[in-house]
Amino acid sequence: MPLEPVIQVSGRAVFIPGADIDTDRIIPARFMKCVTFDGLGEFAFYDVRFNSETGEKTDHPLNNPRFAGASILVAGVNFGCGSSREHAPQSLRKYGFNAVIAESFAEIFFGNSTTLAMPCVIASGADIAALRDAVEADPSTVVTIDVDALRVRSTCGLDFPVTMPESARDALISGRWDPIQELLDNEAAIEVKARELHYV
Repeated sequence: MPLEPVIQVSGRAVFIPGADIDTDRIIPARFMKCVTFDGLGEFAFYDVRFNSETGEKTDHPLNNPRFAGASILVAGVNFGCGSSREHAPQSLRKYGFNAVIAESFAEIFFGNSTTLAMPCVIASGADIAALRDAVEADPSTVVTIDVDALRVRSTCGLDFPVTMPESARDALISGRWDPIQELLDNEAAIEVKARELHYV
C-alpha cells in the first residue's frame, strides 16, 4: 500500500556554506560502526561542528542557536558528493532535516534521500543566495517546498521554481518512495514472475 505522500515540506531553514560538501563531511566514517541508523543524527557534520583538539563547538551554522530546530537545509553546488554511503542522508534525517534545497546534488545521495521521503530540490544560484540572505536576516522565516508544483515559497515573500527528476517527484507525491515497500506490495506478482523464469 502507498506510504504517506510527500506533497510539500515546510519549516525553518539553515544555510550550510561551501561547494562539494561530501558524504564524509556530512557523516565522518568513524561514526558508521552501527547496526541501525538510530543515533546518527548527533554526528551530522561532526568534524566541522566541533574543534578536533578541544572538542569545543565551532561557529558552524548548526551550532548557532538562531537556527536551532531548522528542518530544511540549504546548500550550494554538488551537495552529497563523494562516497555512496547511505549514512549521510540518514544522519541528516535523524538530525531533524526533512528536505534539502541546493544548486545541485550527487546522484546517489539524491536517490538515497528520496527513499527516506526527504525531498532534494534544485534551485538556481541566485535563488539560493536570496533564500540564504532571507533566513540569515530572519531565522524565523518559514520555507515551504511544494513538491507537486516544484516551487519554493517563504513567509518573507520569496517564490521561485525548483527542479527534481520526474521519477523522484512522482515517487514522493504518490507515496511510493520506499522501494522495500514496493516489493512488499507486489509480493504476489513477484512470485508469479519467479515461477515463469526457468532459472529460479
